[in-house]
Amino acid sequence: MNKERMQSNEIRERFLKFFQERKHKIIPSASLVPENDPTVLFTTAGMQQFKHYYTAPENALRDFDTKNVVTVQKCVRTSDIDEIGDSTHHTFLEMLGNFSFGGYGREEAIKYAHEFMTEELGLKISYVTFYKGEGVVPRDEESRKIWEKIGVKDIREDGADVFWGPTGDEGPCGPTTEIYCKNANGQDVEIWNIVFNEYFSNGSREKLDKGGAELKKLSTLGIDTGMGFERLLSIVQNKKSNYETDIFNNEQTREERIVADHVRTAVFLASDGVVPGNTGRGYILRRLIRRAVRFSKEQLQSKIEKVKKVYEGVYDLDDKGEIAKEENKFRETLDKGIREFEKGADPFILFTTYGFPIELTAELAKERGTEINRAEYETKMAEHQRLSQTSSAGMFKGGLANHNPKTIKLHTAHHLLLAGLQAVVSPKIKQRGSNITEERLRMDFSLERKLTEEEKREVEAWVNDKINLGLNVERREMPLAEAEKIGAEMEFGAKYPDIVSVYFIGGKRSDLKGAQGLTFGSRNDFVSMEFCGGPHVSNTSELGSFKIQKEEAVAQGIRRIKAVLV
Repeated sequence: MNKERMQSNEIRERFLKFFQERKHKIIPSASLVPENDPTVLFTTAGMQQFKHYYTAPENALRDFDTKNVVTVQKCVRTSDIDEIGDSTHHTFLEMLGNFSFGGYGREEAIKYAHEFMTEELGLKISYVTFYKGEGVVPRDEESRKIWEKIGVKDIREDGADVFWGPTGDEGPCGPTTEIYCKNANGQDVEIWNIVFNEYFSNGSREKLDKGGAELKKLSTLGIDTGMGFERLLSIVQNKKSNYETDIFNNEQTREERIVADHVRTAVFLASDGVVPGNTGRGYILRRLIRRAVRFSKEQLQSKIEKVKKVYEGVYDLDDKGEIAKEENKFRETLDKGIREFEKGADPFILFTTYGFPIELTAELAKERGTEINRAEYETKMAEHQRLSQTSSAGMFKGGLANHNPKTIKLHTAHHLLLAGLQAVVSPKIKQRGSNITEERLRMDFSLERKLTEEEKREVEAWVNDKINLGLNVERREMPLAEAEKIGAEMEFGAKYPDIVSVYFIGGKRSDLKGAQGLTFGSRNDFVSMEFCGGPHVSNTSELGSFKIQKEEAVAQGIRRIKAVLV
């Protein structure tokens, strides 16, 4: 057998078939988005989808008709993101694993691993490890004796590194035995980790290490193994880098490897339903895409297609255009943002105006031998979020500073402004913030670009035209479902009661018949139709002349207009 010619697809198939022949059921990879585990953002290990079977092994027989299963699991780990660019680290990886929930114990698990490594793949084991014991967990003498019986000469005792902690905030855990092989660089590399889940921890690994969690002995020994596919592949194919194997394109430079890694991860995340965003999983995906864009000299689409081709027939990949959408959005501001960084722009401004994640700004600074003031950034972000929350609370009340006559007039003008932006610029525009005083109105709204001077003039003219028409402003209470049905404009992300107040501008009074919410016409019958608690003027002729003073960016995809009545 020429192991150097063994390709990735064949190795996956050999692994699954090997354990299937030993009475393991093949289970498909779970989604990268965990279904029933809120303690983690992503699936990070093969055992994650089986976590609960270690504490209730009887359910495995019910669900799988067997106590033994095998998988090739998709995983995402972002703890080492700063290490990406070397020859071995990845944010996405595949984990080969066999699992048993009371079906077999240490001896079978160790013998299976040894047989697969040495006979199926033709690899030579450099050495193995076993747990030396600490606290309530005794020395794993049984594993040491099994390896000795098999004929492995180099068996090393180890400490905390060979005790596998729980995945997430709590869970099964236990001592492990590791298998090391030499890579093409002559280094000993950990290939396979066999975990003996004998305990349950009521806290995370960090808490466990600090004495803040307790271990409880499980009634049934569980087997949980994991073998990093990319690392294994480089050894089987005798490559000095994971990026030289057949699942990559022989990327050599740090920049090329970052792009290859991040695009691959982004494709898998988007295919599992993650959408770029500002928090949680969406933030991770957005950061990966933007980091790839920064280091790529060309559009990412060709790299996206290469990823899909590599995994064709293995995984069903469809990023739904999310990567290209995020890439195009970021490329518009990337060069300008870097120029602003070079001028010494505040990291807070780089994030809120140009969409630069703080990690990207920190990375740029590090490359130039400087550091950002992270504490100052966090302080500004906390204040920004406080103001945003205050603004959101104000928006539900209309965003008014008071109920003085001038403020009320500007409130009605605010409704006309939103309708004007939708009519002139884009019907997809949504309000994202509001603040109205006696002196001026301020509206934040969704738009990915700056308004042109012509658009601002047209919006002004549109609003002034509606003012000059002397349109009636009417308020009606109606069921929430009815208001949604007729298309009344509602605040993004706001929660409304069952009965809501809707303000109508324009239209005939006959369109507003039915004080109990019977018939109110449609959105097209009115200039503006908006959820609002009031107050407003009774006719637009009371407003005067509308003038836009300023239009600017306040965050990625969010613009702000300040306007007055004169």
